[in-house]
Amino acid sequence: MQEITKSSYSLVNQEIRNWQGRKEWFFNREHTDTYELWYEGRYKRAEVWQKRVMAALVKSDPRVQTLLEFGCGTGRFTRWWKDIGIEAAGGDLSPFMLGQAGHLFGGNLVWADSHHMPFKDNTFDALAFITTFEYYRDPVAVIRQAARVAKNGIAFGMMNRNSPKVVRRRVQEAFGKNPFYVTATFYTPKTLKAVIDKALDGRKYSIEWNCTGLPSWFPVQEWQVPVGDFFGLYVKLED
Repeated sequence: MQEITKSSYSLVNQEIRNWQGRKEWFFNREHTDTYELWYEGRYKRAEVWQKRVMAALVKSDPRVQTLLEFGCGTGRFTRWWKDIGIEAAGGDLSPFMLGQAGHLFGGNLVWADSHHMPFKDNTFDALAFITTFEYYRDPVAVIRQAARVAKNGIAFGMMNRNSPKVVRRRVQEAFGKNPFYVTATFYTPKTLKAVIDKALDGRKYSIEWNCTGLPSWFPVQEWQVPVGDFFGLYVKLED
């Protein structure tokens, strides 16, 4: 049996452009190869505020010292958690994304489906979804998996449905110009809470959230109003 080294895996990965004929953008190397560049360019400012919101929410729970980020992609946020004192691991279904994360992130990574997380109960203090929960076919099942694997909390970083950008994205899709959100379901804090309530029925928990993704000219950049391109939400498990 031939040993598969990182270099040989990279070579194979470069030759495959689409994963198993899947249509989602994260299985297409035309898009995954440039993913990191988005955050270094036009989305840099947005990333700064997204991280501020997520840091405030997760660090408000002092029990969180370890975290699993599912849908970690190239590890953009996964690499960042250590900056706020949290030891992170990552999981993703896209081999193209994980191929890059393997070079960019020095921690543990797992190739797995979020609907069937390959971890024992209470393996991590918390579990995070950063702009990936929008793509799950069964969000209730995913939250139940997260609540099983995470002992203390679940963090969501979400693209907000209450944003003018959603209209622009849907118009672009109609003209075949934006493939990134075709399979995405956009949430608001209210609609996400409804899914959480269904998934965690019978459990004791509290929820905090905050919005950002506001225009640079706006007088505030984060607020407790459900309007903005991004919102962070943290479920604190209390049972």
